[in-house]
Amino acid sequence: MSTAVLIVNYKAYDDLARCLASLFLHLQPDDEVVVVDYESDAAALAAAVAGHRVQTLPRADNLGFAAGVNLAAAVTRSPFLLLLNPDTVTDTPVVRALESWMAAHPEVGVAGARVFNANGSVQPSARRFPDMTTLFGGRSTWLTSRFPSNWFSRRNLVGLDSAVPVDVDWVSGACFMTRRDVFDRMGGFDDEFFLYWEDADYCRRVADAGFRRMYVPTASVRHVGGRSAEYSLAHAIRAFHRSAFRMYWKHASLLGRLPAPAIWAGLWLRGEVKVRREVGRRQATDK
Repeated sequence: MSTAVLIVNYKAYDDLARCLASLFLHLQPDDEVVVVDYESDAAALAAAVAGHRVQTLPRADNLGFAAGVNLAAAVTRSPFLLLLNPDTVTDTPVVRALESWMAAHPEVGVAGARVFNANGSVQPSARRFPDMTTLFGGRSTWLTSRFPSNWFSRRNLVGLDSAVPVDVDWVSGACFMTRRDVFDRMGGFDDEFFLYWEDADYCRRVADAGFRRMYVPTASVRHVGGRSAEYSLAHAIRAFHRSAFRMYWKHASLLGRLPAPAIWAGLWLRGEVKVRREVGRRQATDK
């Protein structure tokens, strides 16, 4: 068995260097590692990958995360694909752990690792597909941040305390493995998602094809989170809300699309409020 590790990088070169240094402690000779580097800095990229067997795909443009995953997958051959963010650190042999799990469970199309924050807390990387309750109990909602044990958040953010693998709707693309044959059958990621929600969309299509999606907490990584987004914060926040609307529109029934104008307006307003708050907070911090 072998795995192709697919990393999409945007200006996070220090993080990428740490990610690769930790990753290569646990790889086998036939594993593949591909880095798609957007708005590439040739010198910084060369320094980040120095000493490692990495195929780099530097680009002057930025096509988004989903398109980057597709570009990286296209130049590999391994039967398993591991999506890995450049701001993760693999303290454990996560590639082998997920690969072994997938090999033993052929009905599983996607397997996600437990993801730890830098402070050791667990990120809610396993979730239910979004519905109306996600407006209140999503990962980044006010209710979740203030009252994390509320019913809405517990419904949407699953597996946080699980010590054994559990079936879930979708797992975060910060670290998840899928089979190449499943990936090819799905046509890869939907590159109309520039940033965020492409992992949920992929898992939804995998579910529709009859494959299980599993959260495997016995495999783990550390993830700082949002490092690339920091370079263009307002754009990242707006991309999140545009992608949330695309996720809704793509998978809603005809009847479910009736409130689309109100949902679009609500997401747009939420995004603009968050842009003003977060950008203002950064400007105040930088003074």
